[in-house]
Amino acid sequence: MKDRYELVVFDWDGTLFDSIGWIVRCLQMAAAESDLEVPTESQARSVIGLSLQQAMDALYPGATEIRAQQLVKHYREHYHKDTGHRLGLFEGVEPVLHQLRDRGYKLAVATGKARSGLDHALNATGLTEFFDATRCADETASKPHPLMIHELLDELRVPHERTLLVGDSLHDLRMADNAGIDVVAVACGANSRAELMALNPLLCLETTPELLNHL
Repeated sequence: MKDRYELVVFDWDGTLFDSIGWIVRCLQMAAAESDLEVPTESQARSVIGLSLQQAMDALYPGATEIRAQQLVKHYREHYHKDTGHRLGLFEGVEPVLHQLRDRGYKLAVATGKARSGLDHALNATGLTEFFDATRCADETASKPHPLMIHELLDELRVPHERTLLVGDSLHDLRMADNAGIDVVAVACGANSRAELMALNPLLCLETTPELLNHL
């Protein structure tokens, strides 16, 4: 894989940012407050990576518009409540981003988060300067649609064959396949190694920092 890629696109939650457990808990608390059936951990994990609205639609396809809006509202309230004590980058992520930039790679983020959520997270972690471009689910099509990848490649003028996606969810892997780009899975987030390997990524790493050994 050395010298094969020009651009590395990262998912955010579960790939760079250790937030999967908190997302699951927030989904469960939001469902309880909205008088909806509380999703199991497995059910909650299955929608991580989608836009928030798509996640709610997948979990509660028969919910009324008002109930869905309540669910989204409660989720956002919980997610941003005292998160400083719960959330942070995975160990080793920042040094890896430093080294990738020093080696000349372009870096980007493609996430199911809303723009306001990603900007807040980038500012809080001090990572804004590392990324040449970012795309969020509320400003383009949600995963697994390939549009956010196509937009990033157009903006950064990088061909598909020189692009690598790194993600922790099945939605990431399916988006990469739909976009016609290579993908490396990481088993530190939403889906297990067995689930990820079923979609045939180039590699399935235990943690994102291991990527550096292959680039």
